[in-house]
Amino acid sequence: MEHKQLRPFPDGFLWGSASAAYQVEGAWNEDGKGPSVWDVFAKQPGRTFKGTNGDVAVDHYHRYKEDVALMAEMGLKAYRFSVAWSRVFPNGKGEVNEKGLQFYDNLINELLTHHIEPIITLYHWDVPQALMDEYGAWESRQIIDDFHDYAVTLFQRFGDRVKYWVTLNEQNIFITFGYRLGLHPPGVKDVKRMYEANHIANLANAKVIQAFRHYVPDGKIGPSFAYSPMYPYDCRPENVLAFENAEEFQNHWWMDVYAWGTYPQAAWNYLEQQGLAPTIEPGDMELLKAGKPDFMGVNYYQTKTIEYNPLNGVGEGIMNTTGKKGTSTESGVPGLFKTIRNPYLETTNWDWTIDPVGLHIGLRRIASRYGLPILITENGLGEFDKLEDGDIVNDDYRIDYLRHHIQEIQRAITDGVDVIGYCTWSFTDLLSWLNGYQKRYGFVYVNRDDESEKDLRRIKKKSFYWYKQVIASNGKEL
Repeated sequence: MEHKQLRPFPDGFLWGSASAAYQVEGAWNEDGKGPSVWDVFAKQPGRTFKGTNGDVAVDHYHRYKEDVALMAEMGLKAYRFSVAWSRVFPNGKGEVNEKGLQFYDNLINELLTHHIEPIITLYHWDVPQALMDEYGAWESRQIIDDFHDYAVTLFQRFGDRVKYWVTLNEQNIFITFGYRLGLHPPGVKDVKRMYEANHIANLANAKVIQAFRHYVPDGKIGPSFAYSPMYPYDCRPENVLAFENAEEFQNHWWMDVYAWGTYPQAAWNYLEQQGLAPTIEPGDMELLKAGKPDFMGVNYYQTKTIEYNPLNGVGEGIMNTTGKKGTSTESGVPGLFKTIRNPYLETTNWDWTIDPVGLHIGLRRIASRYGLPILITENGLGEFDKLEDGDIVNDDYRIDYLRHHIQEIQRAITDGVDVIGYCTWSFTDLLSWLNGYQKRYGFVYVNRDDESEKDLRRIKKKSFYWYKQVIASNGKEL
């Protein structure tokens, strides 16, 4: 839709930024913290870029007051962060680690002192290694109760002060990368195991949302989905059908369960025919239906363009984790769809499409299909930032990227989409999982690289001052 005048961003809009425990905290074995799967996995040869890991990360654990002071200087309205499960329960369950809880107490209180709304993510990929060793983590239904008990501990401890909660961060990513592509823990390539683990994660998500209603009745909770809206390459019917397949398997497969507690029928039929459908036990579907969220969390980075893929067609491709532009390849599922380059869009050095209008399209699709408010829990640009003389980082490309995405959010709001807030990824630079420290996302440059922690100095980038202005004007000055 084209509008003569755009609606202003609503009062109380959550202008925020985000992080994840493993990517920023460091202190991986301090104050009673147990190892997570990433503490182990990242140290296996060849798993990450140049063997980088989160042992120190950007040392947020020891420098959180400095980081929150920078957030306050920026005028940030919200900060989304995750709790490291194994910092609270070193063994994943059993005895609680008071020092772990105290760290998050301190962080929350520091945020509130500066009038910054804390948004807690219960799970951002770092399941305790003890649960992986004991029963295979997400492959066992035992995790449903252990995740519930962990979540309730946090609800009871922080629910008086924290009113926005995210359950699972990017379930579609940690399940697909962990159990289909073998790129994340536990490094498995087994499609049947992937769908079984995914169903168990859905049940765990729903049970935690159910519990939340009792412990934090005045709060809001939802999952955070890594959403890539799909486009058909052209109007050839077979490409449009492939696009429908991709939407069904890549998006609806997760969001339909979150919103309605049901799996999309065409995808389910296909998995049954292939012997890949997950095991449904009595009570499962009732639990899924009882776990409806208050909002759909959306992590948006790019769209994907889809083309017909025959039964003897393209399978898994190569993912660019080095920043060498053009090194990723086409990928797909034979007989369903394949992704191809969109000739109308530019890409980042990691071959991610840059598509602000795609965010607008995605917001519209979610609002139309699910009727839920939306919290944008991640959106940002990972790039090579250069520290110039005088501690200057001119990241105009990041400002341009964020500006255009914010403009499309405002257009979606004008269309009638209920958007609660916008959390950029990320506030400070951080460890980018498989991509190391060279891929920078933050408003604050952290002086370290893939080889050395250096002095970990915090340096405000040009985008820091720009976003400060955006927040102060409630999105009027872009």
